[in-house]
Amino acid sequence: MESQQEVNPVFLQQLRELDIPEEAAKQALLHTQNVSAEEAAMYYFNKLENEEEGDEDMMFKMVFVVNMELSMGVGKVAAQVGHAAVGLYQALQEKNSWREMAWRWDHAGAKKIVLQGTNMAHLLELQALAMSLSLPTKLVQDAGHTQVEPGSCTVLAIIGEEEMVNNVTGSLKLL
Repeated sequence: MESQQEVNPVFLQQLRELDIPEEAAKQALLHTQNVSAEEAAMYYFNKLENEEEGDEDMMFKMVFVVNMELSMGVGKVAAQVGHAAVGLYQALQEKNSWREMAWRWDHAGAKKIVLQGTNMAHLLELQALAMSLSLPTKLVQDAGHTQVEPGSCTVLAIIGEEEMVNNVTGSLKLL
């Protein structure tokens, strides 16, 4: 296939590691002119995947915005994202409409994206915007036993219909 020779193999491998199907990854790289794996991934998650799923059902996603101002190791970030996922999923059980959203999200592949936030004020601003759009959120505040100060806001989780979530976090970079 001719397009195989046109894509950057390093970027292609990075996209495959994100579980993006090979053909979709190639399409995204070609569309974004091989600028970077990040650009292609954002293109895929915002455009190609929506086309593949069709529009008969709304698609949902959960995003995690990590406070990049804090000096957290990879394991700490992973644990904080885990806290955010579990906390948000538990919160979704509180309302019938949110339980339905959780079920639809789960049965459509439980799409999750981790993004970079600037600082605590940025996370709070994003949370306020998400809440104004009636999107469920969970803001994780660390107990402060290890790497960060007690009460530090580490991760903001948001779930909702993809277009609505993109209105809040669409301009953020992947972590």
